[in-house]
Amino acid sequence: MARLVVLMRGINIGPRNRISMPELREALEQAGYDDVRTYLQSGNVVLTSGAAAGKVARDCERLIADRFGLEIAVVARTRAELARVVERNPLERVAKDPRRYQVSFLDAKPAPRILRELEDVAAGQEQVIAVGREIYAWHPAGVARSKLWARLAGKDLGVTATARNWTTVTKLLELADAD
Repeated sequence: MARLVVLMRGINIGPRNRISMPELREALEQAGYDDVRTYLQSGNVVLTSGAAAGKVARDCERLIADRFGLEIAVVARTRAELARVVERNPLERVAKDPRRYQVSFLDAKPAPRILRELEDVAAGQEQVIAVGREIYAWHPAGVARSKLWARLAGKDLGVTATARNWTTVTKLLELADAD
């Protein structure tokens, strides 16, 4: 049994894709997952399972479709994988505001062409670094008007992706470590 972090794309942002976190926890527990915890209202779940992260992500997509009638993309990481994301922290020297420092979690490595396009769209002091199935992005002027952020948040990366700010990333690791 391993601790997994399950990240759902676009949950409870605005009026669409609304899911109650207590109902989500209950649905996941009924599906056989243990130690189910949620963080915030935006589709961040920590749970225990004997299944591989990719299988858990696919199963969660089906569960959400069946139980809540929503088509939601899901990406999952093991606790160890998330710890490596935090340890790696390639923009640590420049990313001083955790709300403007984002990590996009992808279900597969993006094509090199996509990475070049992301680097090209970064403006001013923005920085973007891809490592494996994660893309770290620093938006010093904020994410609201960032073309880089708009590109990362879009659905044309060629892979399933969902992003979290650095505060959420580190909090999810703490939750994964909690007993």
